[in-house]
Amino acid sequence: MKTFIDSVLKRWFAWALFGCVVMLAGAHGFETFGGYAPCTLCLRQREVYWVAGAVALVGLAASQLKGFAAFRWWTDLVLAVVFAVGLYYAIYHAGAEWKWWPGPTTCSGGGKVNLSALAAIADGTAKIRPPACDHAPWRLFGLSMAGWNVLVSLKLMVLSAWAAVRARGAGTPR
Repeated sequence: MKTFIDSVLKRWFAWALFGCVVMLAGAHGFETFGGYAPCTLCLRQREVYWVAGAVALVGLAASQLKGFAAFRWWTDLVLAVVFAVGLYYAIYHAGAEWKWWPGPTTCSGGGKVNLSALAAIADGTAKIRPPACDHAPWRLFGLSMAGWNVLVSLKLMVLSAWAAVRARGAGTPR
């Protein structure tokens, strides 16, 4: 098991990028094929994965440069911080869904008001329901998408921090 974890941490930028792509693909799949329109906090969580994916991609490209090893731990640390922000948004969203605290005031689909869409919603002929941060339209084993994102973000944050500590301790000049 130790050698597997060492192998993952050694190639952490590629694994982090893969994780971001999978999470974004899953979110877009739920939206496109499942008809689940994202709320404000859903979109905020996606933004985190876009940023983390960009950091991981830059780290992956930069890791091919000579002398990057001295800075690798910084990039891993930045990834850990970005995933920590994602963890914050996921916890906030899951907590709003469980009514532990209120969601943001922008807890709707946003955008311009479409009166015909509002009329369709009011008379019950609308095919979709406007998204709300405090309502979980889907759950698996009791966890909503935000709840699952808490677990994924926590794992990615811990592994990024672990990769940073490992890279820092690998003889990087202090």
